[in-house]
Amino acid sequence: MNNKRTSCRFSHSRRRGQPVERDWRQHHNQGVWREVQEERRQESVPRGVCLSMCPIRELQDREAQNLLHRFEVLSGTERERWPRADPSGVVKEYARPAAGKDSTRPSDLRPPAVLLKTVFYLVDNIAASPTLRPWTEVYDFVFDRLRSVRQDMIIQRVSGADCVAVLERTVRFLIYASYRLCGEPLRLYDPRINDTHLQESLSWLLECYTSGKHPNQEEFQALSLLYNLGSSRAIQHTMELPERIRSSPVMHLALSVSRAFMERNPVRLLRLAHRLDFLQSCALHRHLETCRRDLLLIYSHGHSSKNCRFPLHKLAHILALDVPLTNQLCQAHGVEVHGDSVVFSKTSFTEPEAGKLQCAHFHDLVDRKQRDLTVGSIIHGCT
Repeated sequence: MNNKRTSCRFSHSRRRGQPVERDWRQHHNQGVWREVQEERRQESVPRGVCLSMCPIRELQDREAQNLLHRFEVLSGTERERWPRADPSGVVKEYARPAAGKDSTRPSDLRPPAVLLKTVFYLVDNIAASPTLRPWTEVYDFVFDRLRSVRQDMIIQRVSGADCVAVLERTVRFLIYASYRLCGEPLRLYDPRINDTHLQESLSWLLECYTSGKHPNQEEFQALSLLYNLGSSRAIQHTMELPERIRSSPVMHLALSVSRAFMERNPVRLLRLAHRLDFLQSCALHRHLETCRRDLLLIYSHGHSSKNCRFPLHKLAHILALDVPLTNQLCQAHGVEVHGDSVVFSKTSFTEPEAGKLQCAHFHDLVDRKQRDLTVGSIIHGCT
């Protein structure tokens, strides 16, 4: 009898323990399965083995089809019917994904170190070259080749220091181009396309900053905020940054500019703009036209009086323009200028006709900050 009870108790205790053991095995197996899946995913990611800036197959194809860019032609063969490729100067061009085309072939993909080397070549030998002109063509070439670099990074899921270094130079190049090519004909430079790629690269870069420490993070967080003034998303992102980032001098200045923009205080914004460095001013410059327009509108209401005369030179100083450009800006907005004085009137303010004001003519605030900075030093961040 005792043996039977003991046997029953033992049997019953085993039955109670079975679910616990089964749960443990289930969780353990799930963990192992996740590790296997991750290993398989890593194995499925292609790894580039092309050690040159352009895969040999593409170089040969483009040379045979006479599709080399003039920046890629071997010196001395430019006038030949079929110019030859310069192996040290041909860079893989961007190609849209197409059905039936394998874009993951390792021999066509450049590893991270080669991608970074390619970016340095594009910056130092093309974008910063004093002899290659016009710069619209330089921009078009570098823009396409940088896009190809990012394509290779996406296919290989590149991350880490090399990825950050590539994206930082891409963002600087696109911000600088948005300023330098402002006002160019649409067939030569499309600001919307440039903006799309700049926003994508900037978003990718800021995502990279979420892991690890990066010495240039404050610089690019500030550039993002200045470029996207008025964006609630940009402001929210900034407010969620760690205190050590937000409290840095460069971020403090960018936040002050953003606050002045949100409060529609153009006088304070323009005053703060004098403290920005060159690239920060390039990021801000697309908002200056709106800022100056708002200032004239506010003054047209605040100083609206037939007997009130506002000194033209003082208004020019506030707008960060010279006197002739200030005169031109006032006339475009219906603000009367009599000699050295401005007469504001809330009834005379008008919006300028489309195309009457060329943004590139009002770049004084940015132009004087470039001084002796070279394109290479700007894009590499050596300012």
